[in-house]
Amino acid sequence: MNSDILIIGAGTIGLTSALALAQDGHRVTVVDRGAVGGESTWAGAGILSPLLPWDYGPVVTRLTERGRQLWPAWIDEIRARSGVDPEYRESGLLVLGLSDPAPARDWCAAHAWPHPPPPPELRPLAGRDPHPLWLPGVAQVRNPRLAQALHLACRHLGVTILSDVPVLALSLDAGKVVGVETGQGLLQAGAYVLAAGAWTNALLGRHAQAVEIFPVRGQILLFKAAPGRLPCIVYREGHYLVPRSDGHILAGSTLERVGYDKGVTAEARAALLAFARQVLPALGERDLVRQWSGLRPGSPGNVPTIARHPELDNLYVNGGHFRYGVTMAPASAEILANLLAGRAQAIDAAPYAWPVTAGR
Repeated sequence: MNSDILIIGAGTIGLTSALALAQDGHRVTVVDRGAVGGESTWAGAGILSPLLPWDYGPVVTRLTERGRQLWPAWIDEIRARSGVDPEYRESGLLVLGLSDPAPARDWCAAHAWPHPPPPPELRPLAGRDPHPLWLPGVAQVRNPRLAQALHLACRHLGVTILSDVPVLALSLDAGKVVGVETGQGLLQAGAYVLAAGAWTNALLGRHAQAVEIFPVRGQILLFKAAPGRLPCIVYREGHYLVPRSDGHILAGSTLERVGYDKGVTAEARAALLAFARQVLPALGERDLVRQWSGLRPGSPGNVPTIARHPELDNLYVNGGHFRYGVTMAPASAEILANLLAGRAQAIDAAPYAWPVTAGR
């Protein structure tokens, strides 16, 4: 065997899984058809919170909350191993446009999320909004730098990472995966983890059974402004602005079921630009630097699958995290590593088991 474990997919979920498994002493190889972190990881905004948590059921928020608990110490370790600062910081989230603030405030109280009145410096952003909700504990990370840090941290632990190596198919025999066919030959390991994001079902083929992971396009605009021009993340009616420390501001995002089309559209540009101007009127098209899109790994109910295949006993999936893969990443890797090691789980992992096919 070339490795103990072969992971398909070098995004945040794949790299985080590799890190956790390498820490358990496994020899790990990660293979990706493109650049490390080059798909939804690179494209995302890096908000470390569901938008909005009270809009989701406990199965989703259980995993996001566990991820949020792990993030501070986890990112410190990654920063130390890699020497890269992924710009993790608690910038806070200002929620505007709530017609009824009671569900949000009740959820925050039940989950011990601080939600004090917005401080004076945020009042211009809130404007005349009757129910602004300030969540100072919400953090963010800069996704491309996170991917770089995870890549280096994995290499520091001896993980082999193969980029620009397309995976063509799984090779099966006697109820097991015996190899992964790639553009550069057959790769073999003792166990295999599919962390291929929106491409997971394409690789599983008929072996997907009830797993359903599908691409959801999200388009984002990037602006350049003076550092500090936007003091926090702002969310309103499905859109958000995210400030980076160097003055860049992200405006996102769309939710589009268009298959694997990663094109950008004039309609999305106009809508996101209008939203950005509503929040920051001084922000104009002259400040627009770039527009891009990424393909999120959607799933029914936004619930990921973190489980062993019910028939191929050395195949695992860690996928379907939709918009919250970065938030859920350390918790998802924890579940996967505990599953392979036979350890008790820190949270109830049963909801992330392989979905049951109707009639079986």
